Amino acid sequence: MSSIVVVCVSLVLLYLGYRLYSPWVAKQIGLDNKAIPPAQEFNDGVDFVPAKHWTILFGHHFASIAGAAPIIGPVIACLFWGWLPAVFWIVIGGTLFGAVHDFTSLTLSLQNKGQSIATITESVMGRSGKIVFSLFTFLALILVVAVFAAVAGKTLATTPQVVLPTFGLVLVAVIIGILMYYVKMSLVISSVIGVVLLAVLIVLGYFFPLSLPFSNSEKWWTIILLIYGLIASVTPVNILLQPRDHLASSVLFLGMLFGFGGIFLSQPEIKAPAIVSFSTVQGMLWPMLFVTVACGAISGFHSLVASGTTSKQVPSMADARIVGFGGMIMESALAILAVIAVTAGLYWKSAPTGLSCPIYQDVFTKGGWIKAFGVGYGEITKVLLSGLGTLTGITMLKTFIMTTLDSATRITRYLGNELFGDTFGIKPMKNKYVATLFVGLCAGALALGNWKAIWPIFGSANQLIASLVLIVVSFYLVQRGKNCFFTAIPAATMLVTTIGAMSYKIKCFLFAEEPKVMLAGIAIAILIMAILLIVKSFSIMTIKKESTA
Repeated sequence: MSSIVVVCVSLVLLYLGYRLYSPWVAKQIGLDNKAIPPAQEFNDGVDFVPAKHWTILFGHHFASIAGAAPIIGPVIACLFWGWLPAVFWIVIGGTLFGAVHDFTSLTLSLQNKGQSIATITESVMGRSGKIVFSLFTFLALILVVAVFAAVAGKTLATTPQVVLPTFGLVLVAVIIGILMYYVKMSLVISSVIGVVLLAVLIVLGYFFPLSLPFSNSEKWWTIILLIYGLIASVTPVNILLQPRDHLASSVLFLGMLFGFGGIFLSQPEIKAPAIVSFSTVQGMLWPMLFVTVACGAISGFHSLVASGTTSKQVPSMADARIVGFGGMIMESALAILAVIAVTAGLYWKSAPTGLSCPIYQDVFTKGGWIKAFGVGYGEITKVLLSGLGTLTGITMLKTFIMTTLDSATRITRYLGNELFGDTFGIKPMKNKYVATLFVGLCAGALALGNWKAIWPIFGSANQLIASLVLIVVSFYLVQRGKNCFFTAIPAATMLVTTIGAMSYKIKCFLFAEEPKVMLAGIAIAILIMAILLIVKSFSIMTIKKESTA
């Protein structure tokens, strides 16, 4: 199968989804382009700060929501189930499910003074509904911070070439932030300066790899990254977060450009089978593939970013559609690139006789998903990047992870302030520094411990958040007499899918040769919280019907 055909069909469908479907969704949700956004109304110079231009905010939002998931999901899905169902879910799910989820959660936050989706839940499901939802999302975010810190720490320890561009980007971002907001330099000139400096850092990193002089450098890098995340999460967004993500997104966009350019120039054939199996050691194609691909199609984490940091920086309400809906479409395009990188860049099971070429299964087994994507990306971009392709792919992925780490820490701090400080009345937790330290300690304990033990259930939990958010959005629309089918149908579909996936995981944990009771208990607790919210939703629906009867 020609990779160009798959890429062209996928990208055209994603573009048409944005061009034709997003305006209709904006009309249904009641987006008022002339309203004053929270960033303008509540500008505090720290969290509520309007971005200088929508492109800067798009960079922050895209870099934050993308993380590593739109790459890891397709890499795993193609290996176990095949590229065809993965591509199908990325395109259909990304347009009709994920983009709707992201855009509507952003719009609801904009219409409610920049409040998080957890706080908005209270107006729809009451205080008890908000508490359950907030606890659920807070725990999930702690896991996100811990896992991304640990994964990034391992990458820095095993790939010292990315150390210099990783941390050098922070300094460059501060410089660009000062140039844009204080020196008042034009966006174009400051952006060019930033990209050039970053390119220099990538080259210097290749020739001057840096490593820590410790045997357990992976843990030390993890601690350093956690400290960075804590500092970054309380730094004014216009000084670090906005310019850093703007530059990071430039790297990501250039990486995608090189990736797709390499595909069109080298025209590689897809070497992996379209469908591997409907039942594997990872479970049935449905529901497991649909929670494995995750961020490439739909992710609950996106709503936390949209209503957490993004809504507090939107310069104009008219920018919400391209940032919220368009950001998800761009992420689905990245997921398509990941699919092609591992299925066309790597050989399936064996290479042609006499050739020494990377094998999908071998690279994945020895180096994991990061190495699989990096090597595959290097193969499809050889025509453009020569031997720097693999390092560029890993640097691009590393930039995603750092951005998500920063944003996730800040969002978890917001949620901690709201839940423990405002809802539970714990005064110290109203302080952003105390809340940030609490987040760091919880995430650190997990990141430096056995975080991998809990990771298998995160995919299902993440998608469960997405379905619950869509339920909240649906009720919000119903209460205002608006059409909710475009959110209710994805909500019901994802709810059934994630409950099915979680149930399968519980069965695997309990009936393994060595039963994993703790994991089963966590999964059951997550299911109970979800069921409580569902019951709460139907009780509210019943009350509403009786009151209008």
